[in-house]
Amino acid sequence: MSRRGYVPEDEKQFTGRELKLLQKAADEVQFLLDRGYDVKPVTTFVGNHYMFSERQRLALARSVSAKEYIQKRMNKELLQMEGEYLPETVHIDGFNTIITLEVALSGSPVFCCRDGVLRDLAGLRGTYHIIDKTQEAIRLLLGHLELLNIPEAVFYLDAPVSNSGRLSGLIRECSHEYNISVQTQIIPDVDRVLEQREGVISGDAIILNRCKSWLNIMPLILEQMKCLWKIQL
Repeated sequence: MSRRGYVPEDEKQFTGRELKLLQKAADEVQFLLDRGYDVKPVTTFVGNHYMFSERQRLALARSVSAKEYIQKRMNKELLQMEGEYLPETVHIDGFNTIITLEVALSGSPVFCCRDGVLRDLAGLRGTYHIIDKTQEAIRLLLGHLELLNIPEAVFYLDAPVSNSGRLSGLIRECSHEYNISVQTQIIPDVDRVLEQREGVISGDAIILNRCKSWLNIMPLILEQMKCLWKIQL
Protein backbone atom coordinates (compact mmCIF):
# COMPACT_ATOMS: atom_id res chain seq x y z
CA MET A 1 0.00 0.00 0.00
CA SER A 2 1.43 3.38 -1.05
CA ARG A 3 1.13 6.56 1.00
CA ARG A 4 1.43 9.59 -1.22
CA GLY A 5 3.23 12.50 0.40
CA TYR A 6 4.05 10.67 3.65
CA VAL A 7 7.33 11.23 5.48
CA PRO A 8 7.77 9.55 8.91
CA GLU A 9 9.24 12.74 10.39
CA ASP A 10 5.89 14.47 9.81
CA GLU A 11 4.56 12.82 12.97
CA LYS A 12 6.97 14.99 14.95
CA GLN A 13 7.36 18.06 12.74
CA PHE A 14 3.63 18.82 12.45
CA THR A 15 2.36 17.97 15.93
CA GLY A 16 2.66 19.25 19.49
CA ARG A 17 5.26 21.92 20.22
CA GLU A 18 6.55 21.96 16.63
CA LEU A 19 3.07 22.69 15.30
CA LYS A 20 2.61 25.56 17.77
CA LEU A 21 5.95 27.04 16.67
CA LEU A 22 4.91 26.70 13.03
CA GLN A 23 1.64 28.51 13.72
CA LYS A 24 3.53 31.32 15.46
CA ALA A 25 6.00 31.46 12.56
CA ALA A 26 3.13 31.60 10.04
CA ASP A 27 1.90 34.82 11.66
CA GLU A 28 5.39 36.30 11.33
CA VAL A 29 5.61 35.21 7.67
CA GLN A 30 2.18 36.81 7.10
CA PHE A 31 3.37 40.08 8.65
CA LEU A 32 6.37 40.29 6.31
CA LEU A 33 4.51 39.22 3.17
CA ASP A 34 1.90 41.90 3.81
CA ARG A 35 4.73 44.45 3.74
CA GLY A 36 5.96 43.46 0.31
CA TYR A 37 8.68 40.92 1.05
CA ASP A 38 9.00 37.86 -1.20
CA VAL A 39 7.99 34.49 0.15
CA LYS A 40 11.29 32.65 -0.43
CA PRO A 41 13.60 34.95 1.58
CA VAL A 42 10.90 35.37 4.22
CA THR A 43 10.47 31.62 4.82
CA THR A 44 14.26 31.23 4.80
CA PHE A 45 14.68 34.01 7.37
CA VAL A 46 11.89 32.80 9.65
CA GLY A 47 12.83 29.16 9.12
CA ASN A 48 16.42 29.84 10.15
CA HIS A 49 15.24 31.59 13.30
CA TYR A 50 13.19 28.57 14.41
CA MET A 51 15.62 26.02 12.90
CA PHE A 52 12.82 24.46 10.85
CA SER A 53 13.40 21.63 8.40
CA GLU A 54 13.01 22.16 4.65
CA ARG A 55 9.65 20.43 4.83
CA GLN A 56 8.40 22.78 7.56
CA ARG A 57 9.56 25.78 5.52
CA LEU A 58 7.73 24.43 2.49
CA ALA A 59 4.57 24.14 4.60
CA LEU A 60 4.91 27.80 5.55
CA ALA A 61 5.49 28.88 1.95
CA ARG A 62 2.42 27.00 0.72
CA SER A 63 0.14 27.96 3.61
CA VAL A 64 0.65 31.73 3.86
CA SER A 65 0.00 34.38 1.21
CA ALA A 66 -0.03 38.16 1.30
CA LYS A 67 -3.49 39.50 2.11
CA GLU A 68 -3.71 41.32 -1.24
CA TYR A 69 -3.36 38.00 -3.08
CA ILE A 70 -5.83 36.27 -0.77
CA GLN A 71 -8.36 39.01 -1.53
CA LYS A 72 -7.67 38.77 -5.26
CA ARG A 73 -8.35 35.02 -5.18
CA MET A 74 -11.49 35.45 -3.09
CA ASN A 75 -12.83 37.98 -5.59
CA LYS A 76 -12.57 35.39 -8.37
CA GLU A 77 -13.84 32.37 -6.44
CA LEU A 78 -17.06 30.77 -7.69
CA LEU A 79 -19.22 29.88 -4.69
CA GLN A 80 -20.86 26.45 -4.64
CA MET A 81 -24.28 27.56 -3.45
CA GLU A 82 -27.75 27.00 -4.77
CA GLY A 83 -28.51 29.54 -7.46
CA GLU A 84 -24.87 30.55 -7.83
CA TYR A 85 -23.57 30.65 -11.39
CA LEU A 86 -21.21 27.80 -12.20
CA PRO A 87 -19.53 27.38 -15.57
CA GLU A 88 -20.62 24.78 -18.12
CA THR A 89 -17.02 23.53 -18.23
CA VAL A 90 -14.43 23.28 -15.48
CA HIS A 91 -10.73 23.22 -16.29
CA ILE A 92 -8.77 20.98 -13.94
CA ASP A 93 -5.09 21.09 -13.04
CA GLY A 94 -4.89 17.30 -13.26
CA PHE A 95 -1.75 16.29 -11.38
CA ASN A 96 -2.10 19.06 -8.79
CA THR A 97 -5.69 18.14 -7.91
CA ILE A 98 -5.41 14.35 -8.03
CA ILE A 99 -2.18 14.30 -6.00
CA THR A 100 -3.76 16.37 -3.21
CA LEU A 101 -6.64 13.89 -3.04
CA GLU A 102 -4.18 10.96 -3.02
CA VAL A 103 -2.25 12.60 -0.17
CA ALA A 104 -5.44 13.05 1.86
CA LEU A 105 -6.52 9.45 1.20
CA SER A 106 -3.07 8.29 2.30
CA GLY A 107 -3.43 9.91 5.72
CA SER A 108 -0.56 12.28 4.95
CA PRO A 109 -0.73 15.93 6.02
CA VAL A 110 -2.92 18.33 4.09
CA PHE A 111 -2.69 22.03 4.93
CA CYS A 112 -5.67 24.34 5.24
CA CYS A 113 -4.04 27.47 3.84
CA ARG A 114 -4.92 31.07 4.59
CA ASP A 115 -6.60 31.57 1.22
CA GLY A 116 -8.99 28.68 1.98
CA VAL A 117 -7.22 26.25 -0.36
CA LEU A 118 -6.10 22.80 0.77
CA ARG A 119 -2.53 22.00 -0.29
CA ASP A 120 -0.05 19.19 0.28
CA LEU A 121 3.74 18.82 0.41
CA ALA A 122 4.09 16.08 -2.19
CA GLY A 123 6.58 16.95 -4.90
CA LEU A 124 6.16 16.01 -8.55
CA ARG A 125 9.56 16.82 -10.09
CA GLY A 126 8.71 15.20 -13.40
CA THR A 127 7.92 11.76 -11.97
CA TYR A 128 4.49 10.35 -11.18
CA HIS A 129 3.27 6.81 -10.50
CA ILE A 130 -0.33 5.68 -10.23
CA ILE A 131 -0.99 4.23 -6.75
CA ASP A 132 -3.83 2.34 -5.08
CA LYS A 133 -5.46 5.68 -4.11
CA THR A 134 -5.51 7.17 -7.61
CA GLN A 135 -8.77 5.69 -8.84
CA GLU A 136 -10.61 6.65 -5.65
CA ALA A 137 -9.24 10.19 -5.94
CA ILE A 138 -10.55 10.53 -9.50
CA ARG A 139 -13.96 9.16 -8.48
CA LEU A 140 -14.24 11.55 -5.54
CA LEU A 141 -13.55 14.47 -7.84
CA LEU A 142 -15.92 13.39 -10.61
CA GLY A 143 -18.63 12.52 -8.09
CA HIS A 144 -18.51 16.00 -6.60
CA LEU A 145 -18.64 17.63 -10.03
CA GLU A 146 -21.69 15.53 -10.82
CA LEU A 147 -23.35 16.73 -7.60
CA LEU A 148 -22.74 20.30 -8.75
CA ASN A 149 -24.42 19.47 -12.08
CA ILE A 150 -21.37 20.53 -14.04
CA PRO A 151 -21.77 19.00 -17.52
CA GLU A 152 -18.17 19.05 -18.74
CA ALA A 153 -14.68 18.72 -17.26
CA VAL A 154 -11.33 19.06 -19.00
CA PHE A 155 -8.29 17.60 -17.25
CA TYR A 156 -4.95 19.11 -18.23
CA LEU A 157 -1.90 16.90 -17.65
CA ASP A 158 1.74 17.95 -18.01
CA ALA A 159 3.31 16.19 -20.99
CA PRO A 160 6.85 16.10 -19.50
CA VAL A 161 5.64 14.18 -16.41
CA SER A 162 6.02 10.41 -16.52
CA ASN A 163 2.83 8.31 -16.77
CA SER A 164 0.70 11.25 -17.89
CA GLY A 165 -0.70 8.99 -20.61
CA ARG A 166 -1.61 6.26 -18.14
CA LEU A 167 -3.32 8.74 -15.83
CA SER A 168 -5.21 10.20 -18.79
CA GLY A 169 -6.51 6.73 -19.67
CA LEU A 170 -7.56 6.04 -16.07
CA ILE A 171 -9.46 9.35 -15.88
CA ARG A 172 -11.36 8.54 -19.06
CA GLU A 173 -12.09 5.01 -17.83
CA CYS A 174 -13.51 6.29 -14.52
CA SER A 175 -15.54 8.98 -16.27
CA HIS A 176 -17.91 6.40 -17.81
CA GLU A 177 -19.50 5.98 -14.35
CA TYR A 178 -20.61 9.63 -14.19
CA ASN A 179 -22.97 11.86 -16.09
CA ILE A 180 -20.19 14.23 -17.12
CA SER A 181 -18.45 14.76 -20.43
CA VAL A 182 -14.75 14.36 -19.64
CA GLN A 183 -11.78 15.28 -21.80
CA THR A 184 -8.09 14.92 -21.06
CA GLN A 185 -5.37 17.01 -22.65
CA ILE A 186 -1.68 16.20 -22.31
CA ILE A 187 0.12 19.46 -23.02
CA PRO A 188 3.58 21.00 -22.45
CA ASP A 189 2.57 23.97 -20.28
CA VAL A 190 -0.54 23.43 -18.16
CA ASP A 191 -0.03 26.56 -16.06
CA ARG A 192 -0.07 28.91 -19.03
CA VAL A 193 -3.31 27.44 -20.37
CA LEU A 194 -5.12 27.48 -17.02
CA GLU A 195 -4.11 31.08 -16.36
CA GLN A 196 -6.38 32.07 -19.27
CA ARG A 197 -9.42 30.01 -18.25
CA GLU A 198 -12.60 30.42 -16.20
CA GLY A 199 -13.80 27.73 -13.81
CA VAL A 200 -10.32 26.53 -12.91
CA ILE A 201 -9.75 23.81 -10.31
CA SER A 202 -6.22 23.98 -8.90
CA GLY A 203 -4.32 24.58 -5.70
CA ASP A 204 -1.47 26.38 -7.44
CA ALA A 205 -1.29 29.91 -6.03
CA ILE A 206 0.16 31.46 -9.20
CA ILE A 207 -2.59 29.96 -11.36
CA LEU A 208 -5.24 31.20 -8.91
CA ASN A 209 -3.74 34.70 -9.02
CA ARG A 210 -3.93 34.84 -12.81
CA CYS A 211 -6.96 32.78 -13.91
CA LYS A 212 -10.31 34.45 -14.66
CA SER A 213 -12.26 32.46 -12.05
CA TRP A 214 -11.82 29.30 -9.98
CA LEU A 215 -13.74 26.73 -8.00
CA ASN A 216 -12.55 25.63 -4.54
CA ILE A 217 -14.03 22.15 -4.31
CA MET A 218 -11.34 20.35 -2.32
CA PRO A 219 -12.57 21.30 1.19
CA LEU A 220 -16.06 19.97 0.41
CA ILE A 221 -14.68 16.72 -0.99
CA LEU A 222 -12.29 16.10 1.87
CA GLU A 223 -14.73 16.88 4.67
CA GLN A 224 -16.26 13.45 3.95
CA MET A 225 -13.03 11.69 4.99
CA LYS A 226 -12.88 10.30 8.51
CA CYS A 227 -9.09 9.98 8.76
CA LEU A 228 -8.12 13.31 7.19
CA TRP A 229 -4.96 14.82 8.69
CA LYS A 230 -5.65 18.52 8.20
CA ILE A 231 -3.25 21.13 9.57
CA GLN A 232 -4.06 24.81 10.02
CA LEU A 233 -1.15 27.25 10.04
